[in-house]
Formats: sequence, C-alpha cells, structure tokens
Amino acid sequence: MHIELNCLFSLLVFLMVFLTCSVNRPEISEKVAEQNIVWDTPAVDSNDSMPLGNGDIGLNAWVKKQDGLHFYLSKTDAWSENARLLKLGEVAVNFSPNPFVDSTFFLQELQLLDGRLLIQAGEAGKRLEIQLWADAHNPVVNVEATADFDFKMTVTLNAWRDKPRTLGKAEVYSAYGLIHAPYPVIVEPDHIVTNSTNKIIWYHRNERSIWAETMQYQGLESIMSDFSDPLHNRTFGGCIWGENLISVSSTQLTSRQEAKFQAVKITCYTNQTASADEWQAQLKTSVGKINSISPKLAKQNHQEWWSKFWERSWIFADGDSDAHSVTLGYTLQRWINACAGRGDFPIKFNGSIFTVDAVLDGEEFDADFRRWGGPYWWQNTRLPYWSMLASGDADLMKPLFNLYFQALELAEKRTRIYFDHAGVFFPETMYFWGAYTMDNYGWPEDRSDLPVNTILNRYIRYEWQGGLELTLMLLDWFDYFGDETFLKQSILPFAEKIITFYDEHYPRTENGTLRIWPGQALETYWDSENPAPEIAGLKTVLSRLLALEQSMVSDDTRKNWQQLQAVLPELPMREVDGKLALGFAGKVGPKHNLENPELYAVWPYGLYGVVLPDLELARETYARRLATATGGWQQNAIQAAVLGLTDEARKMVVSNFTSHAPDSRFPAFWGPNYDWIPDQDNGGVSMIALQKMLLQTVGDQILLFPAWPAEWDVSFKLYAPGETIICGELHDGELVNLQVEPASRKKDVRILLSK
Repeated sequence: MHIELNCLFSLLVFLMVFLTCSVNRPEISEKVAEQNIVWDTPAVDSNDSMPLGNGDIGLNAWVKKQDGLHFYLSKTDAWSENARLLKLGEVAVNFSPNPFVDSTFFLQELQLLDGRLLIQAGEAGKRLEIQLWADAHNPVVNVEATADFDFKMTVTLNAWRDKPRTLGKAEVYSAYGLIHAPYPVIVEPDHIVTNSTNKIIWYHRNERSIWAETMQYQGLESIMSDFSDPLHNRTFGGCIWGENLISVSSTQLTSRQEAKFQAVKITCYTNQTASADEWQAQLKTSVGKINSISPKLAKQNHQEWWSKFWERSWIFADGDSDAHSVTLGYTLQRWINACAGRGDFPIKFNGSIFTVDAVLDGEEFDADFRRWGGPYWWQNTRLPYWSMLASGDADLMKPLFNLYFQALELAEKRTRIYFDHAGVFFPETMYFWGAYTMDNYGWPEDRSDLPVNTILNRYIRYEWQGGLELTLMLLDWFDYFGDETFLKQSILPFAEKIITFYDEHYPRTENGTLRIWPGQALETYWDSENPAPEIAGLKTVLSRLLALEQSMVSDDTRKNWQQLQAVLPELPMREVDGKLALGFAGKVGPKHNLENPELYAVWPYGLYGVVLPDLELARETYARRLATATGGWQQNAIQAAVLGLTDEARKMVVSNFTSHAPDSRFPAFWGPNYDWIPDQDNGGVSMIALQKMLLQTVGDQILLFPAWPAEWDVSFKLYAPGETIICGELHDGELVNLQVEPASRKKDVRILLSK
C-alpha cells in the first residue's frame, strides 16, 4: 500500500503560510537571527562542523586554517547493501591565496533565516566571503565565493570507501541488524567515473543486498515475489561542476583562471537502476535541469522557503540565561529537523544525516558510524515527530507516515503467516521495508527451537504498541491540519488493521475481558500481562476513532470497535507505601530496562492531565516512577509538563537543551546519551516538553501556560486541533496580543499560568 502525500502536504504548507496571525514580520526575523550560531575561529576537525541541508541532502561543514572549507555530504536515502545509511563523501574547497592562514579576522555564521552558512576571512580590503547552501527546492548544494582580489579555487572529492573493507567487531554495531552474522560484514567501495570532463562524478552501487535473507530467514519466503528488493541496484552519489572549473583528475577540479567570483555546484542523486550507465544518464539529466534554473531566482526561492518556515511557528522565551538556552535549543533543533525532514525516509534518531568522525572507547570511526545502525526503532523515531504537530510542520511528518504505509502490505501478510489471523503489527525495530533486523529476529543457528512467529530478542519480542501510538499521531494530524480524503483513504484503513490485530490476536478471559498475553510493558517488564501502554493506547485510540463523525466509519466497523472497547481491561494500579499509583501491567514480569510504562497513560495517550480527573493519582505515579533521569529518549520532561509540574518540567528542559555532546562544537549536537550524536530523541523530547509547558489541548479546550514558569516572558505561535493557530506574548505574567485563528476558537482558550 503506497500513499503519495506530496500534493497533500504541499497544499497544507501553502495554506499554513496564509492562515497566519498578524505578527510583526521584521520582529520575528530579528528573533530568529538572534539564534544564529557565530564562530570567530576555524575548526580542528569534523566535530567542529555546522549542520545544514534542504530536507533531503545534508551537510556537515567546517573550515580548517590550512586547507579551507570542508563538508560531508549526506542523503536520507543513501542505503547501502547492508542497510546502513552512508555518507556520500567529503568535499574540500581550497582557495589560493589562502585567506585563512595569516588573517586575524575569521567569521563563520549559520544564518537560519536565509538557510545558509556564511564564512568570511581576511583583513579589510582583502576579504574572502563564502556562501554555502543546499537549495530548498532543488537537489543541489551551492558554494559561492567572492573576494576583493582575484583568486583560484580547487575542489576535491574524498571518497574514503575506496576498497572493500571488513567491519571490525565494534563497527558491526554501526550495521545493526548484522550483529552475529554468520559471515563477514563487508563495506563495498564507491566508484569514481574516470572519463568525465570538467566534472567529478562518483557513486555507490549496491551489487548485492541483505533484503532476500531477511525475508527467507524470517519465514517470509512465500511472499517474496509480492515485493521488490529495495536495496539491490540502489545507486547514490553525485556530480560536482562549475562554470569556471576544469579537471585536474577524476577527483579534483580547479579554476580555469583567477577571478573575484568562483562557484561550484554539487547535485546528489539516488535511484534504483538496471545499470550504472542508466544512473549516470539520469544524473546528467538532473545536472541539465539545475543548469537551466536562474541562480538568482533559485536563491530567492530558497530564502523565501526558509523565511516562511520560520514564520510558520516559533517559541522565543526570555527572562534569564535558562530561557535563552531553551530558546536557542528549541530553534536549532527545529532547524535540524527541517534540514533532514523532507526526504524519502524519516529522520534517523541516532545522528540524523549529520554524523561525523568519532572516537569511541579509544577506537576511531569514520562518519558512517552510528550506534544502533540503520534500522528504525519506533520508540526513538517518533520523538522528533510529535513536536511537529504544535509547530505546524505537517510537511515534515510525511516521511514517517510513508515509511509505515509502505510497509503495511508486508506487515499484513506477515501477520497472516505468523498468526493466521487478520490485522497488522509492526516490530519495535525494523528495516525500512518492514522486516525485523536479523540480530533481533535471530540467525538460524541462534534460534534453537523458536517458532517462526517468535523472535530471539526478549527486549522487543512482544513490543508492538507502536502501531497504536502511530494511529494516535495520525488522528492528531487530522485534527490539527484537516483533510477528510487523507482520513478516509489512509488513516482509517491503517487504524482498522491495527485494531483488528488486537481484537483477533488476544484471547478473552472467562468474564469476556481482553487478555493481552503474552505481553510486555515496553522493553522494561518482560512476560507481563495486560501492559499499561497497550491498555492506555487502546482506550485512547478507540475513543478517538468512535468520536469521528458517523459518515466516516461504516456501521460494521464502528460496532466492532465498540465491542472491543467494552471488553478492555482497566488500567493497572499498584500501591506504593500505602498510596495508590498507576501500575506497569496487570501482572508484572521481571524488569530489564529504564522506562516508565505506567506513565504512557499521561503521555502519549493523554488519559491524565492538568484539567482531567484523578490528577493527583497521576502526579503520585510520577513521583513514584523508577526511571527519574532526563536526557535522550527519557520522556519525564514531557510527562511533568502534561501534569502541570512546572519546576520539574523547567529543570529537565533546561538540562536537555544545555547538554550538547562534549566533543561537538555545535550547541545542538546532543548526545550520545543512549544513542548517537546528534541525538534526535533528546531534541525531540525537549521540544515536545517545551510546547506542553506552553500549550496543551483537552477536547475543545486550549490550555495556555499549564506548566510555564511565571518569570519567563515568551512570544509564541503554535498550532492546535481544529486547524487552529494561536499567537501570543507573555510579558511580566500578563498575556498580551493573543490572536486565535479561526476567531471562533478564542472562546475555548483557558489561561492556567500560576503566579
């Protein structure tokens, strides 16, 4: 089942630009510009890089005093034969004379409003300026250099995968899914085209693929003919060229002559083709299209995209250094989301497309390395995406939805093979085509007598609640942005398959109640019956589905949902020191991880909150939670905000937004925490928590400042269900300039700020 959402999301972005609050545009531009990152000294290595991108192509850029500008190129669909998400390569741009060596002046500024990196070096009257930007509308990276003097420019490609290489033991974890593979894990080399004139052309081509073995080993051989291998013949790479550049070698170009302006373009391209020649022909077509675009118009359209992006939504807190840190962290994480969030695949939680060279336990790794590798882990992948509802970034959510829509057919057929019933479940960890990773499913020699439907990894063996949470996210998306066609054609068929799985997979007790067994409460409590996340998820999702208009759902489907709702178990409870709290599961198995499954009833499933019944029960549960840390994927900050625990939420959000990786110069490269650098879970949790501190919704109610520190001023523009946009400013504890669109929703606003 493939759903093409491009037109839908383009329309939504168009509408959101014009359904805006009446704000002072220059003021917003100024506030965004205040978050620009400015450095006055060059870099040491790639750990001193700045991230930028166009949503699909990413760059890590840094400047070295001796040899100029460097940047890694990445792409959201550069999947290798081993299902690793690889870099495309490294580009170095050198200048002669070199203004970086002896000059006392150096400026490197990430200019958020214009979506570009600005670099300046050299004394007054002898200054070089470089603009680096990845076109928001076209697959091209631009390097434009201007100087007060004539200079030459040399561009060099470093494609470090130049021969087959066997991954070492620690490195195999960067190919997660192939741990304990019964064969060496080989990194295949890139190819440099040697007969290109005045261009550098290179690519990586998957002449083999692990796809077939994942299907065969996982009992899915009978349905392989229904699908095509998404890795085999996948080819990704690019072309480097410039009007004044000529070839020095197959990996280097230089200026034909000195000039005061020099420019280079790099296009990046991925496709599955029958041959490398066919891919090169398609790349040539892409280069031709880019050359036909007016450079002036391309830059204008690029800057306009970023300007509208920043006008779409914002949170600017003020009042003390913590407020400034939170504003910076929130703004930069939203920048990182946008730079990597419009490709064909979702944002990778463990580094996105901005990984760099690393040292781990004394061992050096190249920029392809990331802990936990290429698979998607639902509990991690979701976290950047929940924040996109309130920030109005509907277009950035498309890749996540498409990942699961495109894996739906395989998931449905797998359910029939494994369990002989209808419906769909999704693994907690999976390759982008929907199969389990092999080290989680288990290699044949490791599986012993396990039946085909039982995976080896106990941490995620029955961890399937992600389908419920994704269904809730889709329903929220509809509530926030509308579109009944998308609801009917995509969301409801998806939801029906998820609910059918729970209805048909689990038995009933003697009194007719649903019994979720075997089960587990997230990765933490194995062998648990009626786990809290599933019970909370079913209660919330079924309630939301049944609240849809009668015309949206057939009578038979509605009846089935009502019958399942009627037999759901109650949320589990427990007693701690004589006080009642939410429980982990109806019957709890042994503990193995650091999660708080009982608090899923607070968030994401929203059964408890500041204006909902039993708030004190939920707060008592929060106070008794076993995993109390913040950072990474820990969601305590979000749950504290939902429960109106202002001091707790503030402390954790500030901690998260000031905890960047110690070896990274960029202040929003969080981590590694539990995952890798930059840790997108840390940024995602922090964004969600800050939004919940500022704005929550319950039914038709719009709750402002439910966990907002009274001493922080704030200017904000956020989104809410009912296709609603809320703008406002808080000054000295007073709400001013509140604007709500549509105006009819203003009556639903409640101010909860505690003074």
